[in-house]
Amino acid sequence: MVWGTGPILMLPPPLGTGRTRLRNLHGKDLQKCVSARLASMVEQHWARPDTPVGTGVLVLAGSSGRVDVVRADLLAAAGATALAIRWFGGEGQPDAPRLVPLETFTDALDLLSTECDRLAVLGLSYGAEAALLTAVRDPRVDAVVAVAPTDVAWEGQRLREQDPALSKWTWRDRPVPFVPLDPSWEPPTDPPAFAAYYLHSRAIAAPGVVDAATIPVERIAGEVVLVAGGDDQVWPSAAAARAIAARRATHGLPTTLVEDPDAGHPVALPGEEAPDPRRPYLVGGDEGSAERLGAAAWPAIRAALRLR
Repeated sequence: MVWGTGPILMLPPPLGTGRTRLRNLHGKDLQKCVSARLASMVEQHWARPDTPVGTGVLVLAGSSGRVDVVRADLLAAAGATALAIRWFGGEGQPDAPRLVPLETFTDALDLLSTECDRLAVLGLSYGAEAALLTAVRDPRVDAVVAVAPTDVAWEGQRLREQDPALSKWTWRDRPVPFVPLDPSWEPPTDPPAFAAYYLHSRAIAAPGVVDAATIPVERIAGEVVLVAGGDDQVWPSAAAARAIAARRATHGLPTTLVEDPDAGHPVALPGEEAPDPRRPYLVGGDEGSAERLGAAAWPAIRAALRLR
């Protein structure tokens, strides 16, 4: 396992094992693609177990875009081959979560597919948004774990107030439809609770905008696990999780929803330290709720990822 604070060019993962999948999403020979993929994905962390269970998990952090080393190592300890990547803010990447190519994630799955029989994506917050949007487009995804999810794609981050509203994501060089955020909104509290911001922006969106931006989760053929806190003050993840489960149910698709009404946005899986709740904005949740929700979700996550 290799990690550093600056850009890292990793050596290719082992290829050619008996369970290698040699085709990527676009039908190309993976043996020819891996070097190019690694060169473009400079910050990453591979966590490989001594005895793999055959599941490869792409691990995506939230609005920090950071490489989530701790979570990848935790999953590897349970048997997964985990790959955590930086998905914005790195060399050659968007400098903010704005117009991020979803190919960033399908390319990462290409790398995992050379070692694993099953592919999964586990993401938190913005990373959960990416995980769901990727699984909709990549039929190789056998399981999605969306922690503090959204049911729609949202506007990307503006660096300046005068910047135009742009999608957070692109696919095949086209922006993914999104719900814009109202730049005139003023938080009624200090520190702010941004969940109200998202609810307000959704409520005033032009006709058809929300429908176009809604993630078509019925297209996800694999297992879906949703983890949400009912007191999430960052964005309304519990309502979104219920909407995702309901939409899939209308298509006869099962969804596992783990919800704690008193938990907030952060979730700490067993073995992880709870994140510091002191931030310039409210995250919600009572004392111990991050660990409590993580413990409640862990059995469902283990089952979906086929972990030990």
